[in-house]
Amino acid sequence: MSDYKSIYERWISSEVTDKAAKDELLSIKDDEKEIEERFYRELEFGTAGMRGILGMGTNRMNIYTVRRASQGVAKYVNGRGADAAAKGVLIGYDTRNFSREFAEETAKVLTKNGIKVYLFNAVHSVPEVSFGIRTLGTAAGVMITASHNPKEYNGYKVYGPDGGQLPPEAADVVVEAINSYDIFDDIEVFSKEEMEKSGLLEIVGPKLDEQFLDAISVQQLNPDAVKAVSDTFKFVYTPFHGTGSRPVQAILKKMGFKNVLVVKEQDNEDGDFPTVKSPNPEDKEGFEIAINLAKENGVDVIIGTDPDCDRVGIVVRDAEGVYRTLTGNQTGALLCEYILSSKAAKGMLSDKSVIIKTIVTTELAAAIAKNYNVEIMNVLTGFKYIGEKMTEFAETGSHEYVFGFEESYGYLAGTHARDKDGVVAVMLIAEMAAFYKTKGKSLYEALQDIYKKYGYFAEKTVSITMPGKDGMEKMAALLSGLRENAPVSVCGMDVVRVTDYKSGEIKEKDGRISAVEGLPKSDVLKYNLSDGKTYFIVRPSGTEPKIKIYLGTAGNSFDDASEIIEKVLSDVKKQMGV
Repeated sequence: MSDYKSIYERWISSEVTDKAAKDELLSIKDDEKEIEERFYRELEFGTAGMRGILGMGTNRMNIYTVRRASQGVAKYVNGRGADAAAKGVLIGYDTRNFSREFAEETAKVLTKNGIKVYLFNAVHSVPEVSFGIRTLGTAAGVMITASHNPKEYNGYKVYGPDGGQLPPEAADVVVEAINSYDIFDDIEVFSKEEMEKSGLLEIVGPKLDEQFLDAISVQQLNPDAVKAVSDTFKFVYTPFHGTGSRPVQAILKKMGFKNVLVVKEQDNEDGDFPTVKSPNPEDKEGFEIAINLAKENGVDVIIGTDPDCDRVGIVVRDAEGVYRTLTGNQTGALLCEYILSSKAAKGMLSDKSVIIKTIVTTELAAAIAKNYNVEIMNVLTGFKYIGEKMTEFAETGSHEYVFGFEESYGYLAGTHARDKDGVVAVMLIAEMAAFYKTKGKSLYEALQDIYKKYGYFAEKTVSITMPGKDGMEKMAALLSGLRENAPVSVCGMDVVRVTDYKSGEIKEKDGRISAVEGLPKSDVLKYNLSDGKTYFIVRPSGTEPKIKIYLGTAGNSFDDASEIIEKVLSDVKKQMGV
């Protein structure tokens, strides 16, 4: 009997497994491939936590894998002493299927292990969990979410005492603990009644919500612009069935906006996300209902937040009346220019001011920062690395954080949180749209002004899905092949530099080798081409079974730059064999 089959049999026979779980597993007893897929490995717990398809099995998100992860978190917290256990853990959850149940299971494990638990009374956003950890002074936090993934997924994110996702060393402690536990025999868990009687559970209510909105409000830059147009200015907002509805509508009302058109069909908490294929603000398909509402009301701007409200996507109307979905890079560039120009005008920038972006995020941000004499700092992909820098700055005083963003639609202004914040991003996007309205411009026209001022930068991200066990092997083989036989030229342009963030080496075409400075190791490869503007980056997704290719360049026009991108992408895919 193969290993995965014996594990499957153990799940069916275990006294811990409940009847519904056993029935689900028995329903696949004749499907060898499905059994293998569910049990060939354990759901990986990385530095950002774990994420997976809902269902029974070691490679699935369910109460048993959640309990085991929570036991690992308990060991991490208790390992930091009685004071950490007393400070406790804040637990939040989004609108996904089983999010509330997984949050309660987490609470039952932590309280059984003698750890104080703060549990939200309703669904909440990722940024408020990060903010809440800092405000309540807890030792850690857990957020049950799979962000913008399709409805079949859920996930488990762990945060440290600074409100940022666990740094690698702390995550290693949790992972080591998880790996040492038997999923059934070693997990301690209270019943719901025992947990409630323990005195270790505290429900978090509206007071924290008010504190969160107050902390965000101070990031406003031009409140007078909102007042000037509030009677007539309209825009559309959709929460995509997620946690954004309450805090976003509250902050917009607090700002003074009177004409926010909310997409009613998507303004309900539903983990099946019935109106979209995927609740991802990167996809224009999800904005279809919102665009129709915008057309009916002559609206220029549509804003959408994903289920855990840490990502924001916008759609803007161009000069011809066409609604265009902006990329995360474009929205980030708009915010970068708006924040820096507003702060410069008010004398709010200093020689310590810094913008942080990830290595796969647009170089247009660097051009904007340079214009305002502000330092640009690059970190690895993942907002947790931006959060780590923020915590470092708070401790050393070396820099003043102004704004951070990543191409995957995540933005943060302010230091109230240590993760991307869709609420503050919506607030600033709405204010920015109002500000440009007072200047007689739309957001689309403001973006064109940025291109005219700094150059026509274009980027593209392509995800190649490789699901299952076979997919994992293909991804490993692809990256190995790229390392052993690096592309020499692409579209007639030489590859002049290869940066391997895993080995920490930068190899120049002339043979010179130098070290990657200031960044931890990561399975990422970057290739710079001989025109001095074009690059592409290849990395496996940290949360989904995908290889991601990021491309960037600058051209004489946006169409010119986009054409270069498409040609390079075609050649790269051909050379990679995908």
